[in-house]
Amino acid sequence: MDSIKLDTRTAKMIAHRGLSGIEKENTNAAFIAAGNRSYFGIETDVHKTVDGKFVIIHDDTTGRVAIDDLEVEKSTFETLRKLSLCDIDDKRGRADLHIPTLTEYINTCKRYDKTAVLELKNAFTSAEIAAICDEIKGCDHLENVIFISFVFDNLVRLRELHPESEAQFLVDSYSDDLPQLLAKYGFDLDIRYTELNAERIAAVHAVGAKVNCWTCNDKDRGEELCKWGVDFITSNILE
Repeated sequence: MDSIKLDTRTAKMIAHRGLSGIEKENTNAAFIAAGNRSYFGIETDVHKTVDGKFVIIHDDTTGRVAIDDLEVEKSTFETLRKLSLCDIDDKRGRADLHIPTLTEYINTCKRYDKTAVLELKNAFTSAEIAAICDEIKGCDHLENVIFISFVFDNLVRLRELHPESEAQFLVDSYSDDLPQLLAKYGFDLDIRYTELNAERIAAVHAVGAKVNCWTCNDKDRGEELCKWGVDFITSNILE
């Protein structure tokens, strides 16, 4: 199995949780698979462990991706690191798959010259966001990160610390007042792809904001989104 390439690819393609249509989501294997292809960026999710380590996982708990079900933010990094993650078919553990650290993810993006698209999961304090940025800065990759979040205040706090950082507000649905909100704060949009049409993309562009969409895995719809002028497409399998 391989990624599915769009014929008319005017949008920048982002690998959702790494190339998660081929490798287990949010693992080094998925990030490397995306790195070896033509993706513009690699998207992932960051949480903080109880002992202050930033780790890469989507859910608040490990049960969907590992054999054991633990609360990420109530577990130590050492405990989480020892978990054996299930393979992409979710039927068996793979000894080489582990929950990555933020640094491991960023270094993979840097090694393959990819933009890191980092979702700030849950609500982070300003101090925690500063620590995330410091860790990325230590990898010399902060200028190549797009931060995304459903938590609006996460992006506000980010911009207070790093006004130059790219930030995309994640939303499930479109509303007519959304473009003006983006314009007020200087954020771009990251929205469920089924919420988009040519008019809505144009309305966001009219205020100077860019449009990312998630998670489109249908080739025909991906081609349509490109024709409408979407700036980014986040996908498990489209390239």
